[in-house]
Order: sequence, then structure tokens, then C-alpha cells
Amino acid sequence: MVAELINASKEYQTGDTKIIALQPTNFKVNEGELLLIIGPSGSGKTTLLSLIGCVIYPSQGELIVDNRKITGMSENKLAELRLNTIGFVFQNFNLIAPLNAEDNVRLPLQLQGVGRKEANKRTEEALKKVGMLDRRKNLPKQLSGGQQQRIAIARALVTEPKIILCDEPTASLDKESMLIVMEELRTLAEKGKAVVVVTHDPRLKEYAHRVVEVKNGTVTEISNITDNNL
Repeated sequence: MVAELINASKEYQTGDTKIIALQPTNFKVNEGELLLIIGPSGSGKTTLLSLIGCVIYPSQGELIVDNRKITGMSENKLAELRLNTIGFVFQNFNLIAPLNAEDNVRLPLQLQGVGRKEANKRTEEALKKVGMLDRRKNLPKQLSGGQQQRIAIARALVTEPKIILCDEPTASLDKESMLIVMEELRTLAEKGKAVVVVTHDPRLKEYAHRVVEVKNGTVTEISNITDNNL
């Protein structure tokens, strides 16, 4: 177990209105699994992912990531935890346009203060894992959507995080690219990473070790991952 919510909930106050984004939830993220989070728009999926990613604090309850209690942790400590423990993969890739693939992947290591020689080695290894070493000098605009997403996965991997969080990682991809990306994420999980994927895409269930559904802020585990009703 690398992350756990213990009776954790999230509320927002807008004027006189209280919005409950996530009901009190007990939830674990385990090493060596690809966990799929499904549910309609506005159901609380992104809130759940943001809590696991230490982007927001729970309003109530506890959040533990990598054996550290998040509640009350300073912003600097949270940023350090995100940088060193969590890798993020986004729907729109979020690559930096003026940087080539190699420089995009190396950037988190520079933020960590890793030496040039070690950073270059780890960048090369990350690019090799996703089959993009031959595209290392390409700018994002010179890459297809699937190739950009694979570079984004390499960037998430390069810091050797324990958790990889993916927000709709296949939404912008064609079928072939989707298959490649999901196979890579499944392989990462089977090699010991905790991979969490938020999606609307029913095709992704076959890659999951576990599926949870979020509806109206309530998290429910689905035992039958072959059910196609997302």
C-alpha cells in the first residue's frame, strides 16, 4: 500500500452553498496494480485523483502517502513529496513546446538537483522504456499524439516515483496509440509501480487489476472488471 484515505472527504464552500466533492471515503492504492477510476463528469473522480496526488488536502479524515500523513503538511513539503514520489500523466500531455523530448523528460531531474551525468542516464533509460529513444531530439510539435503521451509517461517515470497518476491519458489518442500507452502502463504496474488511471473509456477495463467507480462523491469498488457500463 502506497497511499490511503482514511474516512477522508472533500468539501468546497461557494457563498452560502456547500459542495461535497467527495463523501467520507476509505480507499487504498497498492503497489503492483493498475487501478482504474471510472464515473460520470462531476462525480468526484478528479477530486479523488487530486487527493492521492497531494494536490489538495482532505477537508476531513486522513490521507497517507508513502507512509507520511499529508494533513497539515506544509506546501513546500507537499511539493517535495509530489516531485519525488508521484508522477503525473495528463490528457493534454503538458509537454513544454520549446523543449525537445529529451529535455522534457530530463526537466524533473533538474528540479530535483540531480547531476548532469546521472540525469542523462536516467533520461535515456526512461525514453528507452517507452520506445521513444529514437525521437529524443524531436520537438513536441513533431510528434504524434501517441508519441507525445509516451514522452509524458517517460517524464513521469524518470524520477522513479512510487505512484503514477494518469488523468484521461488516452482521451486524445487513436486506437493504436491507446493500445500502446495502456500496455506500457500495465507493464509498469506489473513491475511494481502503483498506476492510477481516471477515465471515461470502457476499453481500458481490460488493462486494470482493479476498478472503482465514483458517483455523487461516493467511491465503490467494482469486482467485475469486464462490465462495460461506464
